[in-house]
Amino acid sequence: MGVYFGNYCYVMIIVLVLGAEVRSQLLKNGYYSTSCPKAESIVRSTVESHFDSDPTISPGLLRLHFHDCFVQGCDGSVLIKGKSAEQAALASSGLRGFEVIDDAKARLESVCPGVVSCADILALAARDAVDLSSGPSWTVPTGRKDGRISLASEASNLPSPLDSVAVQKQKFQAKGLDTHDLVTLLGAHTIGQTDCQFFRYRLYNFTVTGNSDPTISPSFLTQLKTLCPPNGDGSKRVALDIGSPSNFDVSFFKNLRDGNGILESDQRLWSDSETNDVVKKYASTIRGLLGFRFDNEFGKAMIKMSSIDIKSDVDGEVRKICSQVN
Repeated sequence: MGVYFGNYCYVMIIVLVLGAEVRSQLLKNGYYSTSCPKAESIVRSTVESHFDSDPTISPGLLRLHFHDCFVQGCDGSVLIKGKSAEQAALASSGLRGFEVIDDAKARLESVCPGVVSCADILALAARDAVDLSSGPSWTVPTGRKDGRISLASEASNLPSPLDSVAVQKQKFQAKGLDTHDLVTLLGAHTIGQTDCQFFRYRLYNFTVTGNSDPTISPSFLTQLKTLCPPNGDGSKRVALDIGSPSNFDVSFFKNLRDGNGILESDQRLWSDSETNDVVKKYASTIRGLLGFRFDNEFGKAMIKMSSIDIKSDVDGEVRKICSQVN
C-alpha cells in the first residue's frame, strides 16, 4: 500500500505538471496580431496616460496582476466585483489600478469588440507599468481567457507579510514557481508601497518585552519610527524601497542586505540560506553583469507567473466588461 501510494503521488505530480504545460501552450506571442493588431499599443498608451498623472499606479498594476495569478490563475478573476468576490477579501485591501484596466478595455471594445480578454490586458499592463518605471520590458505571451469564478475565500492562499520563508516557498511552489522565482518576483517591491499597519509591530511590539525587530538596522529603525509613530495613522503609505521608490532597480535587494527591509517577509529572505544566495547575487556591488541580471530574470519570472492556470474557451470567456462575467 505504501509503495502504491507513493507511485500514485508521483503520477499525480506528473499529471499536474503536464496539465500546466498544456495550458501554458494556449498562449503565444502576437496572439492578437490579426484579430486586433493595435491591442498591445492601446493598452500601452492607456497605462502611459494614467502613469503620467500618477506614477504610483505602476506598483498597483503589478500587485493586481500578482493577486490575479495567485487566485484561480491568471484569468482576470480579481477584476470581478461582488460581495463574495476576490476584491472583498482582506488580502485584497488596497488593490488599485482597476480604472486603468477598465479604461483600456473600453478602448479595445470600441476597436475590437469581444476579442481581447481582461486577463491579457492585466498581464500587458503590468509589463508596461514596469517598463515605464525604468525597469525591463519583455514579450508577453497572450491568449488568456477570462474566468467566470471569483471567490474571496480562495484569496487565503496569497502570500502574507507575516509568512515565514518556508511558507512563502510552499505558496510559490504550489503555483509552479521555484525559490529563484520567489525572490525575483518579490523584487517588484522596489516600486511597491505598504501601510504602516502592516509593519509597525516590528518597530514597537516585536518581542514579548516590547522591543523592535533586531533585524532592522538601528538607523533605519529611527527613520521608520518617524514615518510611523506608535499612535499614528495606520493607513499611511510608505515606500517599500525608500532609497529609490519610483525606480525599478536592485536597491530593494541591497536594502535586505543592509537590514533595511520594511516587510518582515521581505527581510526574512536574507536569513534563509537558499533565498539569501539569490538576494546576494542581485545586491552585488558589481555593476554591469549582475546589475542587469535582475532585469533579465524578472521578465522571465513574470512570463512564468503569468502562465499559471490559464483558462481556455472551455472554462473561460472574453468579458465585455471586466468587472462582471458575461
